[in-house]
Amino acid sequence: MDDTTKRFVQRLMKRIPAPMLRATLDKWDRLTREQKKSMDFTQSKWALTEKMLAFSEENELTAKHLTELEMIYIIDNPNKGMWYAFQLMDPQDDAHSVELIQFKEQFKSHLRELVRHVSIKIKKHTDEAVWIRIAWGDAFTRPNHLKPTYVVHYLHSPYVFVTSLTLKQKPLLSQALVLATRYQAIKDANLSGRKLTAIRDLLMRKYQQVFPTKYPSPLPENNQNPHIEKEQAEPAANRLQMACEAFGSGMLPQLQSAVYKLETKFRDHSNQTMSEREEPFRCVVKFESTNLLESLRHCASSGIASTPVTPLLSCIPQKGRNYFVITDNGPGPSARMRQPQN
Repeated sequence: MDDTTKRFVQRLMKRIPAPMLRATLDKWDRLTREQKKSMDFTQSKWALTEKMLAFSEENELTAKHLTELEMIYIIDNPNKGMWYAFQLMDPQDDAHSVELIQFKEQFKSHLRELVRHVSIKIKKHTDEAVWIRIAWGDAFTRPNHLKPTYVVHYLHSPYVFVTSLTLKQKPLLSQALVLATRYQAIKDANLSGRKLTAIRDLLMRKYQQVFPTKYPSPLPENNQNPHIEKEQAEPAANRLQMACEAFGSGMLPQLQSAVYKLETKFRDHSNQTMSEREEPFRCVVKFESTNLLESLRHCASSGIASTPVTPLLSCIPQKGRNYFVITDNGPGPSARMRQPQN
């Protein structure tokens, strides 16, 4: 085993949490029954890593075999890292007929024409998602398995989700995806988050979107002052209705942030220096939460935020994006593509 493969094993063992290690290795099925029985999962990660290194050497496992283990863990735990959504544009007439085998062959062929040294592994998940793992190299260096890019694409849909992609790699991946899917272009969907399932559900409308128009407000029978309770209940019911009409009434996709970039002329007669600037005034407002949409809905329904909900916030689930540029002409999606970073 060379040093690169050894580092890959060490990095992989460090990445997989101890409670998930047994189940992940069982799915991998590259160790013998005796080898798996000999692993004591109550031991330290260091001891388990040493055993894994010994088994890898004994079984003559290569980087190709180890990438299978990594993919099993990542597919089972997709809500890691920062995911960016992209949308394929202008499908060709035969785009709807592209099947998995054809897609795999075309994607690998096109990407290998663009990159001399690249390692590509493609696997279809049970939910019809096609998972792609790419270890990038170049004309002079071998693929770096320690920093792979992961791509998730649902065949016959225009959406692609990517994590760990650099600026240099982006045009290469974009071209290979466009050619393999039989589309003509790809654009940034202006949607990102740390939970792949959340941005997928938001963009592909896979969450409950039934917006009720009326909420009953039953009053407790033993209330000593029903008139006061009624006066308080009616505004609360109205706030709840408006909040749910804006964001939905069920479980919401767990976005962590929304970014608004303001680009406008500075207007202040007392400050000629700023007002006469040709460049627009720019600032960024960022909302962050462990569950941003749920937090916004709660703020509106509880009266913390005013209702009706401003379109600047309610358009997050409606338009399926969380990055906006606000100009003098009003709010709108960014005209420029944000670049995902490592």
